Amino acid sequence: MAPEPALLLLESPDWVDYELLDSGKGARLERFGPYTFVRPEHQAVWEPALPEGRWKSAQGVFHATSEESGGHWEFTRPVETSWKMRYKGLKFLARTSNSRHVGVFPEQAAHWDWLAAQVRAAKTPLRVLNLFGYTGLATLAVAQAGAQVTHVDASKKSIGWARENQELSGLEKKPIRWIMDDALKFVQREARREAVYDGLILDPPKFGRGPKGEVWEVFEMLPDLLKACRVILSPEPCFLVITAYAIRASALSLYYAVDEIMKTFPGNLSAGELVVREKSKSRLLSAAIFVRWSARQVES
Repeated sequence: MAPEPALLLLESPDWVDYELLDSGKGARLERFGPYTFVRPEHQAVWEPALPEGRWKSAQGVFHATSEESGGHWEFTRPVETSWKMRYKGLKFLARTSNSRHVGVFPEQAAHWDWLAAQVRAAKTPLRVLNLFGYTGLATLAVAQAGAQVTHVDASKKSIGWARENQELSGLEKKPIRWIMDDALKFVQREARREAVYDGLILDPPKFGRGPKGEVWEVFEMLPDLLKACRVILSPEPCFLVITAYAIRASALSLYYAVDEIMKTFPGNLSAGELVVREKSKSRLLSAAIFVRWSARQVES
């Protein structure tokens, strides 16, 4: 029987190139490097703390549609096609596109620090698999710390972006495999090949499609993916982390799902929310739910 978890709130306080300036009335006001944007945030049901004029001075506003992440940007002043950002030793490109996202989820920096600490503490090269790897920042964090990484994403565009970030961070010589594939199919093939990994990183979307049109629906398919991931774990795994966005679920859902597949391994399991703290009123804005398992307690 799994112990009852104490849910955690994880912040990423070390950012220089990102700030959540304010939030409220269903939106968030943020700074990404030199630019300030307004993006939708349905959880911000309170009143903004900053004056209306501060919000209107933003360079860009994303107007959402009912479609997941769909909508369009409206710019009040020119914004570069892409611009450089940094988090500690990582350098990467941010850019606007036809979604609200700009290539970086700042709240995940708490995971990057934790993952890098896990890799360094192992004192031996770990084999790490990053599924739904997007623009590669978690991949680069663990590669920089000394891991051998396999990065899987269904989007050719995202993988190309991730490789740009690899070059920008000066990590071209690090052992990273970039693979465009459906996550579940890739893991199942790795199991047949008897490949094993010491660390797993999963950032599954609510809904998505693989490169051949494979449908991904998180509630329907995550259990099968986790079962498949259990098969490719090494005999002495080091860590597993899952982050989930925009789903009607509690961190408890992830906690008990991961406990089920990791219960035969001695280790530490925690779950909770990734949060961002406002500069205006110091309120915490929940950005995602997560679960983390590690073989050892390591300070990030």
